[in-house]
Amino acid sequence: MRILLDECLPRPLRRGLVGHEAATVQELGWSGVQNGALLRRAAADGFDVFLTVDKSIEFQQALGDLGIAIIALRARSNDIVDLEPLIAEVLTVLPTVRPGQFIRVPAAAR
Repeated sequence: MRILLDECLPRPLRRGLVGHEAATVQELGWSGVQNGALLRRAAADGFDVFLTVDKSIEFQQALGDLGIAIIALRARSNDIVDLEPLIAEVLTVLPTVRPGQFIRVPAAAR
């Protein structure tokens, strides 16, 4: 599965996405592209999932029309120490995710 990490996520987070092809917005040269255009570009480029911490993206986009699934990580911050524990759950949901779906992966209680 091809996964695009939003520019607000730390790049090293992709190391945990074992068995999947993960790229960052920055390395593709797409930094600064607004969410709607970014999601359309990602889908056209063959990405299956957009991984983000953007809390409002679910309400900003017509997800069913985009051709890409969105997984939103819910953590205290976008620091890697807060996000890495969520990757196991991301790996669990990836096999069932479908284009147009929005999935929240909640932070574990600490």
